[in-house]
Amino acid sequence: MKTRTIAEPYKIKMVEPIKMTTREYRVEKIREAGYNTFLLKSEDVYIDLLTDSGTSAMSDWQWSGMMLGDEAYAGSRNFYNLEKAVQEIYGFQYVVPTHQGRAAEHITSQLRIKRGQYVPMNMYFTTTREHVERAGGIFYDCIIDEAHDAQNPHPFKGNVDVRKLQKLVDEKGADAIAYLSIAPCVNMAGGQPFSMANLREVAEWAKRYDLPIIFDATRAVENAYFIQQREPGYANKSVREILREMMSYGEGMTISSKKDNLVNIGGFLATNNEHFFAKAKEMVVVFEGLHTYGGLAGRDMEAIARGIYEMVDDAYIASRVRQVHYLGNRLLNAGIPIVVPIGGHAVFLDAKRFLPHIPQEQFPAQALAAALYVDSGVRAMERGIVSAGRDPKTGENRKPKLELVRLTIPRRVYTNLHMDVVAESCMALYEERDKIRGLRMVYEPESLRFFQARFEEL
Repeated sequence: MKTRTIAEPYKIKMVEPIKMTTREYRVEKIREAGYNTFLLKSEDVYIDLLTDSGTSAMSDWQWSGMMLGDEAYAGSRNFYNLEKAVQEIYGFQYVVPTHQGRAAEHITSQLRIKRGQYVPMNMYFTTTREHVERAGGIFYDCIIDEAHDAQNPHPFKGNVDVRKLQKLVDEKGADAIAYLSIAPCVNMAGGQPFSMANLREVAEWAKRYDLPIIFDATRAVENAYFIQQREPGYANKSVREILREMMSYGEGMTISSKKDNLVNIGGFLATNNEHFFAKAKEMVVVFEGLHTYGGLAGRDMEAIARGIYEMVDDAYIASRVRQVHYLGNRLLNAGIPIVVPIGGHAVFLDAKRFLPHIPQEQFPAQALAAALYVDSGVRAMERGIVSAGRDPKTGENRKPKLELVRLTIPRRVYTNLHMDVVAESCMALYEERDKIRGLRMVYEPESLRFFQARFEEL
């Protein structure tokens, strides 16, 4: 029996016009932006796949909630709605709102890390590692080796290698570890999930050494969906149930609400550790605002609270991931090199295989992202040597095994016709890939350089 088409579980109530531009116009604009897609103006972009952070379309229920914003400085009722949503869906008792996820990372790193301690992660994320290193910590990659291979079909490439954790303890001792930072749907690996079985194994190991697990839970719902679809024993469980079980293995979490929670700004940290909660409330007052608003308006907290309930709807998350896979499968069928399995929030072009004539020192992923914009007005972003930055000890460029261009799909924003435009642009570039040239970096910030670095063509 032929598979029937499944439509999106929503209908469009409002539209935002987007501008189409000429190739000549885009050539000029990418030069002005120093071949960095972050430095393009939004108005000059046709289809914006730079990020899924804060780019979601909110629902009518969320928008109506924003009209109920209680903008009291202290004790806003919207904070208590947010607190209740976190307790019910994630299962953590204590909540501290922040203006976005990296503020929660900052507070967590400053309070939990002693200088010289290690923070094992299942691959790094840019801002998370930056905050760890600013607090005097040392990033330690404990992801399975398969995650560093774009062509490996392992269904759970976000898994933690417990042997690597044990090696660190054997060499440095458990006291040398601050905590385990575990990310669902690992971004830098191509949006790859971990399995529940692996998470249980990690939790048992961590309990043996009294080490807390802190989730970077930004895309935890997508991970729960992949567990439902791929892991034995979970097919008949709801995404909401699976997410709650996942979170039960951790002491706390940080989150950028601009992803899973379906809002344009906001974040929070949550924990079951009352002592850490007390310290976090003290610090949030210094850097963000009172602990019942944390740099957010009451209306923003209400939108997050409602988004938390919406994100665990099984029909919604299936539709969200299905669109990502629609684009990914179009590219695979055309022979375009991408990371497999296809992730939950983005399709990642494998720039090393796409542009084998450009050495990594000439920033092939950065060059490919710029070429994509010139070809079609589609904005994507680099996830390779530029994002990896420099080793703080040697000053040398870190050279990750993965050199990727991330085509990140905003939630509830584009149709599959937009995905067709993206796919056809990638195909056209692949046919003439020999014409794409490498880049030279002409301006480099000291940290998180991918946001502001500038380049010129070689």
